[in-house]
Parts: sequence; structure tokens; C-alpha cells
Amino acid sequence: MNKFEVIVIGGGHAGVEAADVASRMGVPTLLITHDLLKIGEMSCNPAIGGIGKSHLAKEVDALGGLMAKSADRAGIHYRVLNSTKGQAVRATRVQTDRDLYKQAIQDLLAQSKNLSIVEGSVTDISIKNSVIQSITTSEGEEYFASSIILTTGTFLGGVMHTGLTQSSGGRVGDPASIELAQKLRGLNLPVGRLKTGTPPRLHKDSIDWSSLIPQPGDKPTPLLSYTSAAKNRPQQMDCFMTRTNKGTHKVIHDYLHESPMYSGVIEGVGPRYCPSIEDKVMRFSERDSHQIFAEPEGLSSDLIYPNGISTSLPLEAQEKLVRSIKGFENAEIVRPGYAIEYDYFNPTCLKHTLELKDIKGLYFAGQINGTTGYEEAAAQGIVAGINAALSIKKQGTFELKRDEAYIGVLIDDLVSLGTKEPYRMFTSRAEYRLILREDNADMRLTQKGKDLGIVQDDLWEKYITKKELSSNELSRLKTNKIKPNSPEALKIELETGEKTTNNISLYEILKRPKVLYGHLPQINETVPSNVIDEIEASVKYEGYIKRQKADIEKLQRNENTRIPEHIDYANVVGLSNEVKQKLNEARPESIARASRLPGVTPAAISLLMIHIKKHKRAVGE
Repeated sequence: MNKFEVIVIGGGHAGVEAADVASRMGVPTLLITHDLLKIGEMSCNPAIGGIGKSHLAKEVDALGGLMAKSADRAGIHYRVLNSTKGQAVRATRVQTDRDLYKQAIQDLLAQSKNLSIVEGSVTDISIKNSVIQSITTSEGEEYFASSIILTTGTFLGGVMHTGLTQSSGGRVGDPASIELAQKLRGLNLPVGRLKTGTPPRLHKDSIDWSSLIPQPGDKPTPLLSYTSAAKNRPQQMDCFMTRTNKGTHKVIHDYLHESPMYSGVIEGVGPRYCPSIEDKVMRFSERDSHQIFAEPEGLSSDLIYPNGISTSLPLEAQEKLVRSIKGFENAEIVRPGYAIEYDYFNPTCLKHTLELKDIKGLYFAGQINGTTGYEEAAAQGIVAGINAALSIKKQGTFELKRDEAYIGVLIDDLVSLGTKEPYRMFTSRAEYRLILREDNADMRLTQKGKDLGIVQDDLWEKYITKKELSSNELSRLKTNKIKPNSPEALKIELETGEKTTNNISLYEILKRPKVLYGHLPQINETVPSNVIDEIEASVKYEGYIKRQKADIEKLQRNENTRIPEHIDYANVVGLSNEVKQKLNEARPESIARASRLPGVTPAAISLLMIHIKKHKRAVGE
């Protein structure tokens, strides 16, 4: 009999993390996917990381996951975004070779014990008395398990749109899951439709590279995974930048009536933060141009991914649009862009473990929960896999709080607030972002992973070494002091403008905004850069973190504060236009209700609380 303990349906970013972690926990696991060769496929952009997203990737890595390691094995261009800003909002983005990334995922999965992988299309799920029983494939094979994780991506009822032409599919070249979608729609779950899209792919030899602005990667080149070695990284490549123009925008206006979004053919809601070029031109009509990044899809690939012109316009319009752009005048479209519409289930039907509230043993992870992005999917996949395995072993549950991880923020937002549009992670969604930094994901989560038995020896050894180095160096900085007017003090003043008037520890000097670790006298040359990053952040943010925790505690005490009936949200300083729009539409009666509105972040609630207090003082309440 085909009996397993955990079955994972789907070999995308959520599925591979779920299957890998469940098998590493010693649970017999089956990964079933429609095409073995496409396990780990990057369906859209060939990159991992970015604002908010790299935090998720590093947290998955800190728990022993696959994403960051695979990105480093395939990484051909690295940049640290927001590098001139504070460490809490810095983010590593890795441009990858698509084929190398997919191969890395498959190689790592091949090392997983207790994991079987089968090619097949799931058409039915058997549930008895609200308990999961088995799945059935289109070939009639039935597989039994106590825990089943659905990671179906854009395949559930997937419909692809190019202009007014439609076709069924989960992505180009792959069939949609129609029968499974119909089965799930019969489970009385809160189902809806969402939309995402992708740009046309261009042939690299048809681009005038001399007209584009080179974007070299960062040097020294960072790594995404805590366990990667620079020597294993492939050759690096440049990306390039260009822009749309008034001519591009005219093409879009001329063909807008053939856009499936604007003609009403697509009913699903698209991603607010990664809009199509049609959306950008219509929503930001005051702008004459938008950035486009020409990104290579691999070291040996002829394809270029023009990041920034996702579109579902007809091919004729796409050709005119592309060729109106500087450097793309003679560009050849190898594959047109398209939009894809698919089923999702509002995640309010889930527990924080990602198990359905009303069906024991059934878990959802990834785009089926309304998220967008590889990193969001991987984060959900590893949590669902851990909890499915824990359920089998009867060892409780694994949940991360909002102050422990971006993964905790992601899942709490989804389960508590739900979503009506594709959800993506931003640093602004995390009220504890000074604590939840890229540099310390291992310090926050690797011990938890060790306790679960999912952290490999190399990660654990690096974690212990880093922890000891950081602790010892912080102690040294607190102990060692310099005197005013000493050579060391004068050197710091010369380099940073920071004058020293009293005997002061190196720790206190490092707190100063303009002082970096490298400015200090007697620096420890053996401390690696990743440890220095963490030390600088923990020292400089120390006071802010204490204040932030106090603010959050105060916010929790005042959660039921009433909101004035006639409040004008336009006057609330610091609120984004998106949040103002949501508050104006909902007109919540209290802070508690406002905090549960999708997209209204804890940071926005803090600003609203300040405004209400000022209002009460002004009217004498």
C-alpha cells in the first residue's frame, strides 16, 4: 500500500521546503509533482531576496532550509539594497542562474533521507469526518497519509492571459490543476481569485547593451546563506538598467482596451506592490518613465528578464512596447509576457501552524494562501512541514511570534487578517524590525531549529562560533576604554568628527551614529564581517530596541482605545496612502478593529494612537 506519514503536493518553493524539513525530522515523506525535472523551478523572476524577502530567506536558512544555500550555488549577481540605511532595513538580493538554482534544489533534496519523490498530477483528496485520509492521482494511484500539505502555487484553476486570448495552465508549458481545484471548491472554504504576471523574455543578442546603464554587483560580494562559501559561487555578471518613456506609455494607452485586466476579462486581484506596466502607467500617470532592469537568466542562457514590464497585453502591443525602450529598439521577444489567474483560499481558515481549522491533517502553504513571492512561499513551506511532522510525532506545534521572526509576522498577518490581494513581505510590516534583522536570523532561530532536530552540523558549528565571537567581542568593547586627547581619541575625531571628552568604553563610542567598528582602535582582526554587522547593529540599536518594546507593550495595553467618529485620516502624520485608504473605507470604531484590517501595520497603529492622544488633548478629554 502507498502509505506515508506526510504527503506534499507541489514541487515549488513551498513544497520543497516542506518535504525536505519533514523528511529531516525522520518522518516518511512523499513529494508529488507534475514534472520531476521542474522541481525548484523559478516561475517568474530569476532572483531570491530583496526588501523584506531576504529576511525570510535567511530565517528559512537559519532553520536549515534550502533556499539560501541554493541561491548561493546559483548566484551570479549580488546587491545589498538600502546599504546606506540602517541594518534593520538592509536586504540582500541575489540574481541567480535559473538552471543552477533548480539543480541545486534537486541535489539537496536528493540528500534528504525518508523522502520519496513521485511524478503525477493530484486530482482528488479524500476526507472522512473532517480528517484527511489520502490523495488520488490522474493515473488512479492512491496515496495515504495522516498529514497532507498543499503547495499548488498558481496551478489551482490556473488561466493564462495574453491580450484577450486565454488558455488553461499553471505557467507556460504546464497544465493547470482543474479537478483538484473543483474538489477544494466543494470544501466550503473561503475561495477567491488572484492574479500575477510576468514580462516578455528577450533574446540577449538583440539588445543594444551600449545604450543601457551597467549595474555591477557589490564588492565585496556577500552571501545569502549562513553556511555558504564564496569559493562555491559561480561566475558573476552585471545587470543593466533602462527606462520606459512617453512613447512606451502611448503604446500602453493605445492597446489598453485589449488588456485583460482593463477589459474586465480578469476578475482576480493583482499584486499591489509588483504591478504590471499597464497598472504603473495608469496608476502613476504623472510619471514620464519607470525603471527597467535587464537581468540575465543564467550564465549560458540567451534569455533576458526585463524586470519592470510585466504585462498581459497582446503580442503585437508587447513588441511595440518593448521596442519603444532605449536599448530594446531591435529586441526580439522569445516568449511573450502573460498574466495568470488562479484560486486561493483566504488564510483566515488556517491555524498558525498552517493546518486548516476544520480539516485535521490538511495544511496549506504558499500562493494558495494568497501570498506572492518565492520567499514567502518557502517560509510557509518550512513551517507547514515542521508542524505536519510534529503532528505525526505527537510533539506539539511550532509557531513563531511576531517578535521572533518575519516568518511570524507573515503567518500572523495571513491567519489573523486574511488577504484580498497578493500579500508580500516588507520590513514595514514588522513592528519589531529593529530586532528582526538580516544579520541575526541565525541568532534568533538556529537554536529553535536545533531543538527540532532540523539543523545540520555545519550550520550549528557556525552558529556556536559566531555566538562566542560576538559575546567575547562585546565584552571586550565594554571593558576597553580610551582617554580624551589620547592618540586613539584623536584618530576617531579625525575620521568621524566625534570628539571624546571623558574616559569612555569602546562600546559607548560605537553607539555614536558616525562611528563604525573599523574606526575603533585595537579592533580584533579575527572577527569576520558577519559578526561585525551583528555587533554594530546590536550596539547602535540598543536604546531604540528598549524603547520599541516599551511602545509595543503600551500599544497592547491601549488596544481597545476608541477612534473619534469624525477623524480625518488625511491628517494622521506618517500614514501611507494605502493605509489611509483602508481606514477611510472601513471606518473602524476602535484601535482593535483597525489593527485587524489587512495592510494596516502595527507601525501605522502606533501613528494613529499618537494622533488620537493629540486630538484628545486638543478637545480637553
